[in-house]
Amino acid sequence: MIREEYPRPQFERGNWLSLNGEWQFAFDDQNLGLKEKWYTNEANYAYKINVPFVYQSALSGIDQREVHDVVWYYRTFNVQVPEESRVLLHFGAVDYEADVFVNGHHVKNHCGGHTSFDIDITDALVVGEEQILSVRAFDPHFDESIPRGKQFWEEESAGIWYTNSTGIWQPVWLEVVAATHLQQVKFTSDFDAGAVMIDVELNQLKPQLVLEYQIYFKDALVISGAAEFVTSKLSFAVDIFQQQIFRTNFHHEGWSWTPENPQLFDVELTLKEAGNAIDQLKSYFGMRKIQTENGMIYLNNKPYYQKLVLDQGYWPNGLLTAPTDEAFKQDILLAKEMGFNGCRKHQKTEDPRFLYWADKLGFLVWGECAAPAIYTDLSVMRLMQEWAEIITRDYSHPSIVTWVPINESWGVPKISFDRQQQHFSQAMYHFIHSLDQQRLVISNDGWAMTETDICAIHNYAHGQESERQKYLYFKDSLSTREKLVNRVSTPWPIFAGGFSYQDQPILLTEFGGIGFDVSGQPGWGYTSVENKQDFLKDYQRIMTAVYDSVGLWGYCYTQLTDVEQEINGLLTYDRQPKVDLAAIKEINDQFHPTQVE
Repeated sequence: MIREEYPRPQFERGNWLSLNGEWQFAFDDQNLGLKEKWYTNEANYAYKINVPFVYQSALSGIDQREVHDVVWYYRTFNVQVPEESRVLLHFGAVDYEADVFVNGHHVKNHCGGHTSFDIDITDALVVGEEQILSVRAFDPHFDESIPRGKQFWEEESAGIWYTNSTGIWQPVWLEVVAATHLQQVKFTSDFDAGAVMIDVELNQLKPQLVLEYQIYFKDALVISGAAEFVTSKLSFAVDIFQQQIFRTNFHHEGWSWTPENPQLFDVELTLKEAGNAIDQLKSYFGMRKIQTENGMIYLNNKPYYQKLVLDQGYWPNGLLTAPTDEAFKQDILLAKEMGFNGCRKHQKTEDPRFLYWADKLGFLVWGECAAPAIYTDLSVMRLMQEWAEIITRDYSHPSIVTWVPINESWGVPKISFDRQQQHFSQAMYHFIHSLDQQRLVISNDGWAMTETDICAIHNYAHGQESERQKYLYFKDSLSTREKLVNRVSTPWPIFAGGFSYQDQPILLTEFGGIGFDVSGQPGWGYTSVENKQDFLKDYQRIMTAVYDSVGLWGYCYTQLTDVEQEINGLLTYDRQPKVDLAAIKEINDQFHPTQVE
């Protein structure tokens, strides 16, 4: 079995059982499984699959790219359930709609292919027997109202869209917990006050429940305490900096979280009933603040220039699923080695293990969700539901500094002129801010923005090296804020009709995409080169235009790796550097203006 690490690092319990590994698997092209009760009969399953890899991937053991809208999973497991305990079944993500059965009982329906869910399955268990678990996944490939992002809704990958992923694609696991247990924990850092607000929620309230907490910094106890539950929710602030100047970032970075100084605080929480421990978990948080001011983004009250790389989060043998936990870590280390301080995780809600490594290694993350292709009432409801679940799960990760609910008008194709779709963009902006006040929100990354905290512009019009006039126009278009918001490189305006630039920080959030084939993979880039020397020369040419700008306050280069037919990565699809990474870093480390004009 691979992928055995604990799947949820910010809510870690000791008593858990991984259900990754070999399951029985079946295609249900005639949609007979429910009628014939496949959830009770192992004989219906013709394949074996390695969970959490989708059948379209090599690591699943099936490796078929044909379209199958309905698939089934089946396995058995054993679990010991002490008296007064409950069993929670967790799914990291199932694309798109999941129906879960335990011992023939339907225990959950969940819609949303990129978010986690859990189920209390205790009442469906059979005492003293092997338990049967079955999952039906429904992923209608040609329904364009589903938030699917880069997963193509046609049969073959093409253009900027990739192979589909159907079914379970993130880990599955069990936890045995007390009947009364911790259900949710949320950390909100108040950087200016030097404190953290801790919100804890129980699954139910009982008398004499107390939460004990210990907070550590580099294994040294910072503070401990206890609080009694009066309702099922408990909120309290904890002083972290404790009026000690070197814990702040006034003289140096102190105890703050930055990409260069990713300081984290370890937390131990114990729930006690009448003095007896009934639930324990480990978590962590970081002290950081993100804001905009004077046309710039500030990290912990200091101007911070973001050097991001676009990261699609695909692997050649696992597609959306990383082959190992080490693969998440390696992607971040390679990006940092090239001088990037973060990524825009593109059209994908990434596995919490990636966010853990971003927190730990120091790597900014712009979080996205897969977009639908079209605008309908159903697509609106589906997207808002997934975003609510994303923020609930990922709220406490210090690495996430920006949410990007819409990209390049995907799912809102008429937003530049249609007031209804503009209302949706504004609704998403305010909805996300209503759930999360500690991050920035971009209304529509690329163009046709409405209300937004960042003016996020896409421009691939740098041209080939031989196209001198085209390059000079590109360079001039990036040079000042006025030109950035008035010169478009696409048919669409920078701001949607009725909206205008309001002095937000301007970042070039997609550009570059130099095509360079080093692995024999047919494909494309926005421009192309034939050798390493020309690649570095072209990269320098493009980045000079960015760094010479007095209007830009950061960028996101396209892209980290090749993906299928796209050969415009800095790395190949299997993460091999195309050129010397130190040379990329030298270019990325060049001087940029210390403030915008």
